[in-house]
Amino acid sequence: MNGSQMTSNSFDSTRALRRASMKWRTYAPDVIPAWVADMDFDIAPAIREALTDAVARSDLGYPLPYARSGLDEVFCTRMQTRFNWHIEPRQVEFFSDVVQTIYLSLLNLTQPGDGVVIQTPIYPPFLTSVAETGRRAVISPLVQGAASYAIDFDALAARIDAGTKLLLLCHPHNPTGRAFNRDELMALAALALKHDLIVIADEIHADLMLDARPHIPFASLGPEIAARTITLTSPSKPFNIAGLCLACAVFGSDALKRRFATIPAHVRGGRSALGIQAARAAWTAGQPWLDETLAKLRANRTRVAGFVASHWPTVRHAPPEATYLAWLDCRELRLGAEPFKFFLNRARVALSEGPAFGEAGRGFTRLNFATSPTILDEVLTRMEAALKAR
Repeated sequence: MNGSQMTSNSFDSTRALRRASMKWRTYAPDVIPAWVADMDFDIAPAIREALTDAVARSDLGYPLPYARSGLDEVFCTRMQTRFNWHIEPRQVEFFSDVVQTIYLSLLNLTQPGDGVVIQTPIYPPFLTSVAETGRRAVISPLVQGAASYAIDFDALAARIDAGTKLLLLCHPHNPTGRAFNRDELMALAALALKHDLIVIADEIHADLMLDARPHIPFASLGPEIAARTITLTSPSKPFNIAGLCLACAVFGSDALKRRFATIPAHVRGGRSALGIQAARAAWTAGQPWLDETLAKLRANRTRVAGFVASHWPTVRHAPPEATYLAWLDCRELRLGAEPFKFFLNRARVALSEGPAFGEAGRGFTRLNFATSPTILDEVLTRMEAALKAR
């Protein structure tokens, strides 16, 4: 497996084994990892320069509080510029990661036994956070159509009961890649208002729209829905810096922020000096790199879709509207095992386990295509060879 000649944000696969990240160290060296949501691209030059400069100055002491660092203002400017979403610095709080904030929201805004709406298949921490905090999962599966997944609003409304208190929204959606349109979001907002639901909107993939249309922040739909929404995001996914541990929450109302703020400050985690530097660089100077990366992801999306259509006609796959994740329905392949296990054992390719995304994920697997064309071709070729050799 050889790396191709690269532009500034591409990835040389020969360097992979020198990385200590979970993606490259979980499986044996002969396994190609295409599972956890890291991108195989070099970080943006602006981020690299900011981190290198901080290390050169030995500037790794206790960082200033986020508000004094000005990062909240930088973030608000980014949201206005990128999504035409006007928010104020006082609405923003920072945390270590998005999943941490989901757990804290459940613990502080709901009670044990309260119902939490989850639309499966779904990013696994949605399921584990509800189970581990003693809340009740109100499962409303998305409907798999010929071209994409959709929300069954009648089924969703029927599942909401008097004990349902919160909606966990993943938008853009992981793993299906759906970027819900305005009509869908407005219908969800109407349900939240009717049933007095708090909404935790995980929008970490917002910067990774692959279609021409823009991302629509759920809280931007209007003041009533904003007042009951906490929006979670991070530079980690679009700028490939998950290891620097910085995420942010936007509280749509002072009342909601006050309810959340009863958690002691130190429970929220400490501040990362390098995370602050990287986030500032990403949001102020990283867009050219991101534009280049999105072009590569669009090309890889086309590559995957074309390969699946021509080689695996029984595999159902809707090219994602956002994210860099391909959700593959392998049930008709009749592999005799979950696709994850088959391809790991027979192709030496590590994908994501479908059942981890809920019962709706059985017989499915998720493929991360944020890598070089060389590595992606090797992944697909290995999978095809394993299927032919059955």
